[in-house]
Amino acid sequence: MAELTPAELRILLSVRDEGGFTAAGTALGLTQSAVSHAVRGMERKLGAVLFDRARTGAVPTPAGERAAGHARRILRLYEVMAAEVRADGATGAALSGPLRVAAFRSAALHLLPDALERLTRRHPGLVPEVRVVRDIGPGPAGEAADGRADLAIATLGGSTPLPAGLITGDLLEEPYALVHPRGHPAPRTLPLVDWQENCSSYTAAWWSAQGWLPPATVTAEDDGTVLALVAQGRGMAVMPELSLRDAPPSVETVDLGPDRPTRRIGYAATPELARTAGVRALVRELRAAGVGRPSCG
Repeated sequence: MAELTPAELRILLSVRDEGGFTAAGTALGLTQSAVSHAVRGMERKLGAVLFDRARTGAVPTPAGERAAGHARRILRLYEVMAAEVRADGATGAALSGPLRVAAFRSAALHLLPDALERLTRRHPGLVPEVRVVRDIGPGPAGEAADGRADLAIATLGGSTPLPAGLITGDLLEEPYALVHPRGHPAPRTLPLVDWQENCSSYTAAWWSAQGWLPPATVTAEDDGTVLALVAQGRGMAVMPELSLRDAPPSVETVDLGPDRPTRRIGYAATPELARTAGVRALVRELRAAGVGRPSCG
Protein backbone atom coordinates (compact mmCIF):
# COMPACT_ATOMS: atom_id res chain seq x y z
CA MET A 1 0.00 0.00 0.00
CA ALA A 2 1.35 3.44 -0.96
CA GLU A 3 1.73 5.80 1.96
CA LEU A 4 -0.46 8.86 2.34
CA THR A 5 1.36 12.18 2.33
CA PRO A 6 0.80 14.91 4.93
CA ALA A 7 -0.93 16.97 2.22
CA GLU A 8 -3.36 14.12 1.58
CA LEU A 9 -4.05 13.76 5.29
CA ARG A 10 -4.87 17.46 5.53
CA ILE A 11 -7.27 17.14 2.59
CA LEU A 12 -8.93 14.13 4.24
CA LEU A 13 -9.48 16.07 7.46
CA SER A 14 -10.70 19.17 5.67
CA VAL A 15 -13.32 17.22 3.71
CA ARG A 16 -14.44 15.52 6.91
CA ASP A 17 -14.58 18.76 8.93
CA GLU A 18 -16.00 21.03 6.20
CA GLY A 19 -18.57 18.49 5.04
CA GLY A 20 -17.78 18.53 1.34
CA PHE A 21 -15.18 18.72 -1.42
CA THR A 22 -15.97 22.30 -2.47
CA ALA A 23 -15.86 23.66 1.08
CA ALA A 24 -12.63 21.75 1.76
CA GLY A 25 -11.10 23.18 -1.39
CA THR A 26 -12.05 26.71 -0.33
CA ALA A 27 -10.50 26.18 3.11
CA LEU A 28 -7.29 24.79 1.62
CA GLY A 29 -7.00 27.04 -1.41
CA LEU A 30 -7.59 24.16 -3.83
CA THR A 31 -10.13 23.50 -6.54
CA GLN A 32 -13.01 21.10 -5.97
CA SER A 33 -11.63 18.80 -8.66
CA ALA A 34 -8.20 18.71 -6.99
CA VAL A 35 -9.78 17.70 -3.69
CA SER A 36 -11.95 15.07 -5.37
CA HIS A 37 -8.93 13.67 -7.20
CA ALA A 38 -6.92 13.51 -3.95
CA VAL A 39 -9.72 11.69 -2.11
CA ARG A 40 -10.06 9.13 -4.91
CA GLY A 41 -6.31 8.58 -4.73
CA MET A 42 -6.46 8.03 -0.97
CA GLU A 43 -9.33 5.58 -1.35
CA ARG A 44 -7.31 3.59 -3.89
CA LYS A 45 -4.29 3.54 -1.59
CA LEU A 46 -6.32 2.49 1.44
CA GLY A 47 -8.67 0.14 -0.37
CA ALA A 48 -11.76 1.63 1.24
CA VAL A 49 -14.43 4.23 0.51
CA LEU A 50 -13.82 7.18 2.81
CA PHE A 51 -16.85 9.37 2.02
CA ASP A 52 -20.41 8.91 0.86
CA ARG A 53 -20.95 11.51 -1.84
CA ALA A 54 -24.23 13.38 -2.09
CA ARG A 55 -25.49 16.64 -3.55
CA THR A 56 -25.47 18.15 -0.09
CA GLY A 57 -21.84 17.26 0.57
CA ALA A 58 -19.64 14.38 1.68
CA VAL A 59 -20.29 12.27 4.78
CA PRO A 60 -17.46 10.13 6.16
CA THR A 61 -18.04 6.39 6.16
CA PRO A 62 -16.97 4.40 9.24
CA ALA A 63 -13.67 3.77 7.44
CA GLY A 64 -13.41 7.50 6.77
CA GLU A 65 -13.97 8.38 10.42
CA ARG A 66 -11.30 5.91 11.46
CA ALA A 67 -8.91 7.28 8.84
CA ALA A 68 -9.61 10.83 10.02
CA GLY A 69 -8.70 9.89 13.59
CA HIS A 70 -5.41 8.41 12.42
CA ALA A 71 -4.78 11.47 10.25
CA ARG A 72 -5.20 13.85 13.20
CA ARG A 73 -2.81 11.81 15.30
CA ILE A 74 -0.19 11.56 12.53
CA LEU A 75 -0.30 15.27 11.71
CA ARG A 76 -0.07 16.12 15.40
CA LEU A 77 3.06 13.97 15.66
CA TYR A 78 4.64 15.95 12.83
CA GLU A 79 3.97 19.14 14.83
CA VAL A 80 5.29 17.69 18.08
CA MET A 81 8.39 16.29 16.38
CA ALA A 82 9.27 19.70 14.96
CA ALA A 83 8.68 21.47 18.30
CA GLU A 84 10.69 18.99 20.35
CA VAL A 85 13.60 18.87 17.89
CA ARG A 86 13.78 22.67 17.89
CA ALA A 87 13.74 22.68 21.71
CA ASP A 88 16.52 20.11 21.91
CA GLY A 89 18.58 22.03 19.41
CA ALA A 90 18.12 25.37 21.15
CA THR A 91 18.26 24.74 24.89
CA GLY A 92 17.81 21.05 25.49
CA ALA A 93 14.88 21.74 27.82
CA ALA A 94 12.42 24.44 26.74
CA LEU A 95 9.18 23.27 25.14
CA SER A 96 6.93 25.35 22.93
CA GLY A 97 3.78 25.19 20.87
CA PRO A 98 0.23 24.05 21.64
CA LEU A 99 -0.55 21.40 24.23
CA ARG A 100 -4.11 20.17 23.75
CA VAL A 101 -5.99 18.85 26.80
CA ALA A 102 -9.53 17.48 27.10
CA ALA A 103 -11.10 17.23 30.56
CA PHE A 104 -14.47 16.99 32.25
CA ARG A 105 -15.73 20.11 33.98
CA SER A 106 -14.60 19.68 37.58
CA ALA A 107 -11.15 18.41 36.56
CA ALA A 108 -10.72 21.35 34.19
CA LEU A 109 -11.64 23.73 37.01
CA HIS A 110 -9.74 22.20 39.91
CA LEU A 111 -6.91 19.97 38.66
CA LEU A 112 -5.64 21.64 35.51
CA PRO A 113 -5.11 25.30 36.51
CA ASP A 114 -2.37 24.71 39.09
CA ALA A 115 -0.67 22.07 36.97
CA LEU A 116 -0.72 24.22 33.86
CA GLU A 117 0.49 27.28 35.76
CA ARG A 118 3.54 25.39 37.00
CA LEU A 119 4.13 23.83 33.61
CA THR A 120 4.03 27.10 31.68
CA ARG A 121 6.24 28.77 34.27
CA ARG A 122 8.90 26.18 33.41
CA HIS A 123 8.11 26.25 29.69
CA PRO A 124 6.79 29.72 28.77
CA GLY A 125 6.58 28.75 25.11
CA LEU A 126 3.91 26.13 25.75
CA VAL A 127 0.36 27.21 24.93
CA PRO A 128 -2.25 25.02 26.68
CA GLU A 129 -5.54 24.54 24.84
CA VAL A 130 -8.20 23.08 27.15
CA ARG A 131 -11.51 21.66 25.96
CA VAL A 132 -14.22 20.80 28.49
CA VAL A 133 -15.93 17.56 27.43
CA ARG A 134 -18.80 15.83 29.21
CA ASP A 135 -17.67 12.53 30.73
CA ILE A 136 -20.34 10.50 28.91
CA GLY A 137 -19.67 7.79 26.36
CA PRO A 138 -16.13 8.14 24.98
CA GLY A 139 -15.87 11.46 26.86
CA PRO A 140 -12.49 13.19 27.17
CA ALA A 141 -10.63 9.94 26.43
CA GLY A 142 -12.42 9.77 23.08
CA GLU A 143 -10.92 13.16 22.21
CA ALA A 144 -7.45 11.70 22.73
CA ALA A 145 -8.26 8.55 20.76
CA ASP A 146 -9.59 10.63 17.84
CA GLY A 147 -6.52 12.85 17.77
CA ARG A 148 -8.27 15.98 19.04
CA ALA A 149 -6.36 16.07 22.34
CA ASP A 150 -2.81 15.22 23.34
CA LEU A 151 -3.94 14.26 26.85
CA ALA A 152 -7.32 13.56 28.40
CA ILE A 153 -8.35 13.82 32.04
CA ALA A 154 -11.10 11.25 32.54
CA THR A 155 -12.67 8.88 35.01
CA LEU A 156 -11.11 5.42 34.90
CA GLY A 157 -12.73 2.07 35.59
CA GLY A 158 -16.30 3.27 35.15
CA SER A 159 -19.17 1.51 33.48
CA THR A 160 -18.17 2.75 30.00
CA PRO A 161 -14.85 1.31 28.78
CA LEU A 162 -12.31 3.77 27.45
CA PRO A 163 -11.45 3.62 23.75
CA ALA A 164 -9.01 0.80 23.04
CA GLY A 165 -5.31 1.40 22.70
CA LEU A 166 -4.85 4.31 25.08
CA ILE A 167 -2.15 4.60 27.74
CA THR A 168 -3.74 5.46 31.10
CA GLY A 169 -2.60 6.24 34.62
CA ASP A 170 -4.19 7.17 37.93
CA LEU A 171 -4.02 10.69 39.33
CA LEU A 172 -6.26 10.55 42.41
CA GLU A 173 -9.26 8.84 43.95
CA GLU A 174 -12.00 11.11 45.21
CA PRO A 175 -14.81 10.24 47.65
CA TYR A 176 -18.48 11.08 47.26
CA ALA A 177 -20.43 12.97 49.92
CA LEU A 178 -23.99 14.01 50.57
CA VAL A 179 -24.59 17.72 49.98
CA HIS A 180 -27.69 19.60 51.13
CA PRO A 181 -28.84 23.13 52.03
CA ARG A 182 -27.06 24.23 55.19
CA GLY A 183 -29.16 23.97 58.33
CA HIS A 184 -31.95 21.88 56.80
CA PRO A 185 -33.54 19.84 59.63
CA ALA A 186 -34.15 16.70 57.55
CA PRO A 187 -31.96 16.77 54.40
CA ARG A 188 -32.71 13.12 53.52
CA THR A 189 -36.35 14.03 52.96
CA LEU A 190 -35.43 16.45 50.17
CA PRO A 191 -35.77 15.58 46.47
CA LEU A 192 -32.66 14.07 44.93
CA VAL A 193 -30.88 16.10 42.25
CA ASP A 194 -28.58 14.28 39.85
CA TRP A 195 -26.83 14.68 36.48
CA GLN A 196 -26.13 12.23 33.68
CA GLU A 197 -22.38 12.01 34.19
CA ASN A 198 -22.99 10.72 37.71
CA CYS A 199 -24.65 7.52 36.46
CA SER A 200 -21.69 5.16 36.57
CA SER A 201 -20.52 1.94 38.12
CA TYR A 202 -18.78 4.00 40.82
CA THR A 203 -22.08 4.71 42.52
CA ALA A 204 -24.45 2.06 41.13
CA ALA A 205 -23.89 -0.73 43.69
CA TRP A 206 -23.74 1.68 46.62
CA TRP A 207 -26.79 3.58 45.38
CA SER A 208 -28.96 0.46 45.14
CA ALA A 209 -28.11 -0.47 48.74
CA GLN A 210 -29.28 2.87 50.17
CA GLY A 211 -32.89 2.47 51.22
CA TRP A 212 -33.14 6.15 52.20
CA LEU A 213 -32.01 7.44 48.81
CA PRO A 214 -34.93 8.06 46.43
CA PRO A 215 -34.75 8.04 42.63
CA ALA A 216 -33.64 11.37 41.21
CA THR A 217 -36.55 13.72 40.69
CA VAL A 218 -34.47 16.49 39.10
CA THR A 219 -31.82 15.85 36.43
CA ALA A 220 -29.49 18.76 35.74
CA GLU A 221 -27.10 19.51 32.87
CA ASP A 222 -23.90 19.15 34.89
CA ASP A 223 -22.51 19.00 38.41
CA GLY A 224 -22.23 22.78 38.61
CA THR A 225 -25.96 23.10 38.00
CA VAL A 226 -26.66 20.41 40.60
CA LEU A 227 -24.69 22.33 43.19
CA ALA A 228 -26.50 25.55 42.33
CA LEU A 229 -29.88 23.84 42.74
CA VAL A 230 -28.86 22.44 46.13
CA ALA A 231 -27.66 25.89 47.20
CA GLN A 232 -31.10 27.27 46.27
CA GLY A 233 -32.76 24.71 48.55
CA ARG A 234 -34.18 22.65 45.67
CA GLY A 235 -32.89 19.29 46.92
CA MET A 236 -29.96 17.17 48.05
CA ALA A 237 -27.29 15.41 45.96
CA VAL A 238 -24.52 12.85 46.16
CA MET A 239 -21.44 14.37 44.58
CA PRO A 240 -17.69 13.68 44.23
CA GLU A 241 -15.12 15.79 46.02
CA LEU A 242 -13.86 17.77 43.03
CA SER A 243 -17.38 18.94 42.23
CA LEU A 244 -17.81 20.14 45.81
CA ARG A 245 -14.87 22.52 45.64
CA ASP A 246 -17.38 24.92 44.09
CA ALA A 247 -19.61 24.61 47.15
CA PRO A 248 -20.89 27.96 48.47
CA PRO A 249 -21.35 28.61 52.21
CA SER A 250 -25.09 27.97 51.84
CA VAL A 251 -24.56 24.21 51.44
CA GLU A 252 -23.31 21.57 53.81
CA THR A 253 -21.54 18.28 53.06
CA VAL A 254 -21.93 15.08 55.06
CA ASP A 255 -19.45 12.20 55.03
CA LEU A 256 -21.14 9.01 53.82
CA GLY A 257 -18.99 6.73 55.97
CA PRO A 258 -16.40 4.05 55.22
CA ASP A 259 -18.55 2.39 52.55
CA ARG A 260 -19.00 5.61 50.57
CA PRO A 261 -18.39 5.37 46.83
CA THR A 262 -15.25 6.80 45.28
CA ARG A 263 -14.17 7.44 41.71
CA ARG A 264 -10.78 7.18 40.03
CA ILE A 265 -9.53 10.13 38.04
CA GLY A 266 -6.67 9.61 35.66
CA TYR A 267 -5.13 10.57 32.37
CA ALA A 268 -5.30 8.94 28.95
CA ALA A 269 -3.23 9.44 25.82
CA THR A 270 -2.32 7.56 22.68
CA PRO A 271 0.91 5.55 23.02
CA GLU A 272 2.81 7.86 20.67
CA LEU A 273 1.75 11.12 22.35
CA ALA A 274 2.14 9.67 25.86
CA ARG A 275 5.89 9.58 25.19
CA THR A 276 6.20 13.20 24.10
CA ALA A 277 7.94 15.67 26.39
CA GLY A 278 4.97 18.02 26.77
CA VAL A 279 2.55 15.29 27.79
CA ARG A 280 5.03 13.69 30.19
CA ALA A 281 5.71 17.06 31.80
CA LEU A 282 2.01 17.76 32.26
CA VAL A 283 1.41 14.32 33.77
CA ARG A 284 4.13 15.03 36.34
CA GLU A 285 2.44 18.29 37.29
CA LEU A 286 -0.98 16.65 37.47
CA ARG A 287 0.33 13.95 39.79
CA ALA A 288 1.73 16.67 42.04
CA ALA A 289 -1.61 18.53 41.92
CA GLY A 290 -3.52 15.40 42.93
CA VAL A 291 -1.44 14.56 45.99
CA GLY A 292 -2.75 15.50 49.39
CA ARG A 293 -6.08 16.90 48.30
CA PRO A 294 -8.59 17.15 51.13
CA SER A 295 -11.54 14.79 51.12
CA CYS A 296 -15.15 15.69 51.79
CA GLY A 297 -16.35 15.73 55.33
